[in-house]
Amino acid sequence: MRNRDPVEERLVKSDESRSGVQAIARAAAVLRALEATPAGLSLSDLALEVGLAKSTAHRIVSALADERLVARGPDGRVRLGPALARLGTASQEALGERLRPVLLKLRREIDETVDLAVLDGAAVRFIDQVPASHRLRTVSSVGELFPLHCTANGKALLASIPASRVAELLPESLPRLTTKTIASRSELLLELEEVRRRGVAFDREEHSEGICAVGAAVAADSQSAIAAISTPAPRQRFDGREDELATAVRETAAAATRLLSGQ
Repeated sequence: MRNRDPVEERLVKSDESRSGVQAIARAAAVLRALEATPAGLSLSDLALEVGLAKSTAHRIVSALADERLVARGPDGRVRLGPALARLGTASQEALGERLRPVLLKLRREIDETVDLAVLDGAAVRFIDQVPASHRLRTVSSVGELFPLHCTANGKALLASIPASRVAELLPESLPRLTTKTIASRSELLLELEEVRRRGVAFDREEHSEGICAVGAAVAADSQSAIAAISTPAPRQRFDGREDELATAVRETAAAATRLLSGQ
């Protein structure tokens, strides 16, 4: 075998590098497509969704399956695999640790409970909390799941994702948890427009009677919301403080976004 000259060697390495980057990009596209379809996709539909030849999609799925990042069920549909759950848990714990200082700062400023939550399928999951000092306070278990349509953090997250994704996540009939829960999809979509305009979302006794909250989305960059910061409070302490709490939560979410983006 002949030895390559230095220029040829650099060209080969450059081609290999581009090929590696392309493979990673394609694998990421497959994972994103499966994230958007929790019920899974057939290999043919997955290939069509990500714009790849079926043979190429098959090779990528096989490689991801070897690492348990995807799995194929008895029905032949490809779904996200169990290894991603472990990675997600580790990522959420790291996110909570990184944002803990801004959560503590907000708690000191407003003396109300502060929550950090993330989108988890068609629900919102609490991943960290700093309780208020008041004897009468709202406390939710870390790891607990809540509906998206009637919580401040859920609505903040819904307002930060594409409309097509919102349509996938919301059930046809929105469960009514209290007399003040928004049970109309059209009414909720109008409210999400207001959330986008104001930068904060409200829960006015929509999830639990006597409890109100305000929340705002946190982004890892200028576009991708990955979490929401919210503060719940009993109605009697929330009334009259809506603007103050909304400003504090919105500013804290902005500070968290700057922290995550390295600004």
